[in-house]
Amino acid sequence: MTSSPTTRTSGAGNLREQVYVALRQRLMSGEFSFRDRLGEERVAGLLGVSRTPVREALTRLAGDGLVEKRPDGGYYPAEPDLAGLRDLYEIRVTLELRGLQRALESDGTHDPALLEPLRDEWLALRRDPPPPDPAFVALDENFHITLSRAAGNSELANMLAAVNARIRAVRMYDFLTADRITLTISQHLDIVEKVLGGEVEAGVLALRGHVGESMEIVEKRAARAITQMVLNRGRAPRSPA
Repeated sequence: MTSSPTTRTSGAGNLREQVYVALRQRLMSGEFSFRDRLGEERVAGLLGVSRTPVREALTRLAGDGLVEKRPDGGYYPAEPDLAGLRDLYEIRVTLELRGLQRALESDGTHDPALLEPLRDEWLALRRDPPPPDPAFVALDENFHITLSRAAGNSELANMLAAVNARIRAVRMYDFLTADRITLTISQHLDIVEKVLGGEVEAGVLALRGHVGESMEIVEKRAARAITQMVLNRGRAPRSPA
């Protein structure tokens, strides 16, 4: 039986996503070295697919900050910027804590119209946690930006979003294991419930601890990936089983 256009489109979409996820996993595990040119034909051979989904995956991964296009026109693994990570995390913490602390200087409240749906969203995630996935970073960023917007200063939230975009590629390393997903959900709920309950000072302490812990995990995992990239220099990546 001939497949319908809808079926063909769905199949193509699934393949594109599978190729993107597979290549992202290889990059984040450090399977390629920084010198490895990720040619479409070569990567397609490794993954056993055509060049088209590989081309689309490389474009998406460049947007994620996991690969970079160099002057020769080719894509290469991007080296995590651990040197600048702490500086950007410091800016991130400053912006987030300022969002919470400014409420203490006014009426001590945040917008419940933003925080209550946010709490409900993360309660649902606690009931049914998603599997480990670097893409979880999008949910994490949304939590922190919404928390910032609830403080009433949209420019602080916009600045936080800009910083998040710069550290996103490295922060993806925080969500590779189930324990980190579970703990992030628990810590987010603790923060938002404290703020909703008017315990802003306690929320500030919880937020500071949460971001600091995340930074330590990210640094360790990204450093491990960099080490693997160096060790894999000159070694051919494995073909899929």
